[in-house]
Amino acid sequence: MKPEEMLAKRSGNTCELCSGTEGLKPFEAQRQPGSIVDHLLLVCDTCRKQIEKKEELDSNHWQCLTTSMWSEVPAVQVVSWRMLNRLKSESWAADALDMMYLDDDTIEWAKVTGDHDSAAGDIHRDCNGKILQDGDTVVTIKSLDVKGSTINAKVGTVVKNIRLVPDNVEQIEGKIEGQTIVILTKYLRKQGV
Repeated sequence: MKPEEMLAKRSGNTCELCSGTEGLKPFEAQRQPGSIVDHLLLVCDTCRKQIEKKEELDSNHWQCLTTSMWSEVPAVQVVSWRMLNRLKSESWAADALDMMYLDDDTIEWAKVTGDHDSAAGDIHRDCNGKILQDGDTVVTIKSLDVKGSTINAKVGTVVKNIRLVPDNVEQIEGKIEGQTIVILTKYLRKQGV
């Protein structure tokens, strides 16, 4: 049986976090020893986009974690724990974390990505508050001198195929005149929005 079929059977063909039924796909909670299905869970598009920080966290949506955290599936427990930590400023999430128990190995697995340290607002945004993603095209809103170079990115310079700086939501990487540079998101506007 294929992993997708095994996940659908295990979950009753619903999201293993929120019980949604739209856009279900396998999600990897970081590979661990064991069968291939042990580190996968079936999630809906809404959960996936928020887990991957492609959309803002909707704390009302994630109240489903107070149920999914009790799952017997370790991958579901791990993702529930990570998301509860991202939402721990909400009293219900902090209470759920206090009640949740994971064995030492599962806690180590949950901490591997470091995603639990991210706050709910850790999303790259342009000067207008639009969410930025890897591969987006942006335009500079201010002339920028590039330190250590003679390059000057004038107002309106288009930067294609950006990469988000993983540990700093105020920075992206992009190429200007063939040189990869770091640019502050507050000086950028997402193109096409």
